[in-house]
Amino acid sequence: MILDVNGVAFTYRSNPVIRDITFNLSPHQVLAILGPNGAGKTTLLKCMNAILRPKAGSVLVGEADLLKADRMEIARTVGYVPQRCEAGRMTVFDAVLLGRRPHIRWDITDADIRIVEAAVRMLHLEDLTLRYIDELSGGELQKVSIARALVQEPRVLLLDEPTSSLDLKNQLDILGIIRRVATDHDVAAVMTMHDLNMALRYADRFILLKDGVIHAAGGTGVVTPETIEAVYGVSVTVERYNGFSVVVPLAPESA
Repeated sequence: MILDVNGVAFTYRSNPVIRDITFNLSPHQVLAILGPNGAGKTTLLKCMNAILRPKAGSVLVGEADLLKADRMEIARTVGYVPQRCEAGRMTVFDAVLLGRRPHIRWDITDADIRIVEAAVRMLHLEDLTLRYIDELSGGELQKVSIARALVQEPRVLLLDEPTSSLDLKNQLDILGIIRRVATDHDVAAVMTMHDLNMALRYADRFILLKDGVIHAAGGTGVVTPETIEAVYGVSVTVERYNGFSVVVPLAPESA
């Protein structure tokens, strides 16, 4: 087990946002956190990274409790990709290199440069390395943010809606990269998503949140028409096509 989230709860202005969130992940697993707007998905991700301090619970990566760690220790353990990235006046290469900061002691080494170059190639950013990030499209900027998280060499990768600003090809590219990083390295990935079909294609574990609590959790088998209707209020059918589960919303007259 690489990640153990136990009893996490967060309250904002006396209003519970998430309650008693408990799950664990092993290396090589990809978890999709699903649920409607306002269910607590982003809040949960930020609590796991200690950006928000939970009212209760623990978040263990290996033996280390992230909620008791300092920011540099967290950054060496967890790579975090937010929904929106701040664009500044620096090159793509320098922006990715910033992800090495938790590992740099005195000066940038050849090893740091090689790690950045590998991430740039993985995200297909070679032609953009000298471009300024405030000149990039939203999808390109998202790729830079993911590359920066990867060069932290994290044990856990947290991604908040990683495909929200990407076209279909880039969605497939990014989710394929996340899947390969988890499969080929001792990494667990957690991503919040709205696209149920992309989640079913690339994740192997699922949590469906409703009103700040876990309504269902497990493998592909928990993403059922009954669960989706209970969580989203939408009638669907779940079919198998080409080896993948596919969620098909029913027309109102068919519901």
